[in-house]
Amino acid sequence: MNQSEVLKLSNEELKDQLVEKKTKYNELKMVHAVSPLENPIQIKSLRRSIARIITEITNRETK
Repeated sequence: MNQSEVLKLSNEELKDQLVEKKTKYNELKMVHAVSPLENPIQIKSLRRSIARIITEITNRETK
């Protein structure tokens, strides 16, 4: 999820996406710990998406 997609979402949608992506991130981390993922870059991209969402939520709350 890139920044332009994050900006289009409402606050509730951002929070829902955050919960969903954190769950997916934790699942991928566990799977990767047991056996290597075919594409470990998925973990990196999910972590960055989570950071983008958190940043946007914080920006909206401070304004």
